Amino acid sequence: MSYQVALSFEDGVTRFITCGPHETVAEASYRSRINIPLDCRDGACGTCKSRCVSGAYDGGDYIEDALTDDEAAEGFALPCQMTPHSDLVLEIPATSAFAKTGAATHAGSIIELQRLSASTAALTVELDDRDQLAFLPGQYVNVTVPGTEATRSYSFRTGPAEKAVSFLVRITEGGAMSDYLGDRAEVGDRLEFAGPLGSFFLRDLIRPVLMLAGGTGLAPLLSMLERLTDAEVTHPVHLIYGVSSDTDLVELDKLSAYAEAIPRFSFDYCVADETSSAPNKGYVTGLLTPEVLHGGEVDVYLCGPPPMVEAVRGHLRESGLNPANFYTEKFTVAAEVGR
Repeated sequence: MSYQVALSFEDGVTRFITCGPHETVAEASYRSRINIPLDCRDGACGTCKSRCVSGAYDGGDYIEDALTDDEAAEGFALPCQMTPHSDLVLEIPATSAFAKTGAATHAGSIIELQRLSASTAALTVELDDRDQLAFLPGQYVNVTVPGTEATRSYSFRTGPAEKAVSFLVRITEGGAMSDYLGDRAEVGDRLEFAGPLGSFFLRDLIRPVLMLAGGTGLAPLLSMLERLTDAEVTHPVHLIYGVSSDTDLVELDKLSAYAEAIPRFSFDYCVADETSSAPNKGYVTGLLTPEVLHGGEVDVYLCGPPPMVEAVRGHLRESGLNPANFYTEKFTVAAEVGR
């Protein structure tokens, strides 16, 4: 049986390889012309030592000078010896350039343009080579704005198994993508992007999960939730979604549908504007109750603007809570840079 292995490089590039039966990750990588760090090939030097953040595998044979028992217990393995027992995600201690590879490029046609609110649009693309695109739920791509040389970073709003790919776009005055969507975008337009990129992606669910979204930072969390619709969810998953005003609220129907489809998933939302009609007014930190923090035994996924990320960090610090894992993706919403 073959398995898919995601190689996550230090510069944010992720490349996917297929590992055949009894094939080591290193053998599959070099067969795919991706030169991950490697020296001895027999588990003696530790040059290829990488951390597996998702999946099951046989670590193979090696000496302790190459990989200690403590390192193995922390998820480190030697690609020259490891053989997958499931799909894997490996953090490779090198850049993609060192491995003589880079972000893949993809192109397709826009099949749907939606204005979800005054401040948010959705862009859906049918790719020419959808079967060649693999990504981890939560990752992003760099999209070239049609008719320009400008690129903007957008997280996938859709899951890795969906046929078309979709993104949420924050509409900002003077923004390159905002101007394109408002002035000249049409269904059928061609779109190109490079990726997938980023280390913000869903790991194995081994404890409760808390997802926090600010504005269009909801997109990567929607991709994660889509992935969970066909996964065995045995731990509680809670999402808190915060926006500035009622006009920024989008995708509540989709979140409600996920609450029906995913066992143990729940969500809440809040609006900072005091005149809002939302049930919760204020910021996401106001909804960080003991029930959702699980005494710190929780994996936190947070995607939002830098002030939100720092506010959550400060709140947890003041609360004396240190989450088991705290994964973040910051983005800036401005005319020059958007997500």
